[in-house]
Amino acid sequence: METIHCAAILFDLDGVLVDSGAAVERAWERWATRHGLEPARVLAEAHGRRTTDTIRSLAPWLDVEAETRALEEAETADTDGVVASAGAAALLESLPAGSWAVATSGTRGLATARLAAGGLPLPRVLVTAEDVEYGKPDPQPYLAAAEALGVDPWACLVVEDVPAGIAAGKAAGATVLAVATTFTAAGLEDADHVAPSLAAVSVRSVTDTGGQFALEVELEG
Repeated sequence: METIHCAAILFDLDGVLVDSGAAVERAWERWATRHGLEPARVLAEAHGRRTTDTIRSLAPWLDVEAETRALEEAETADTDGVVASAGAAALLESLPAGSWAVATSGTRGLATARLAAGGLPLPRVLVTAEDVEYGKPDPQPYLAAAEALGVDPWACLVVEDVPAGIAAGKAAGATVLAVATTFTAAGLEDADHVAPSLAAVSVRSVTDTGGQFALEVELEG
């Protein structure tokens, strides 16, 4: 077990708080097939990035705005199999009020739908694709979330599941905890800490001043 001290936690959504992998794969595989692209390559590019950035990178000849809108609408409507990740509900319930935020590469509508499908609370601070000029791996989503909470980025713990998100958290100056839910631990080596899932993360203590609190983390072996 290892202890991590922080003043706030900035969570990614998909693969961290919610298990939406099957829905994500369905949407992107259909899109890739429709446009004659290799689904495996598309999925590798899409994990942890904004839809618009992925489409612009892989198929810049398309109407990026229209394709993004259609794909996000399809994902929002498809919550079949979307559930809370193991340990997510218990961890959120145990955190001090106002000490956590979500910074996701999805739209607000998509994030809200997936949080609801997982039975998780809507955070006071939710940073989505529409809220930033640059998405992950740029640090802007996590910098915006920290600012909205009123916490310095260096005092935050970012929780991620993919390399693009880890890069965003590190660039923001935060400590990064990766959960090995989408990638194996070997693929998350740039994170400061790696745990098997949120089920291995628990709040150990909270300071009386409302400042930093301690998380107890079971690291991936």
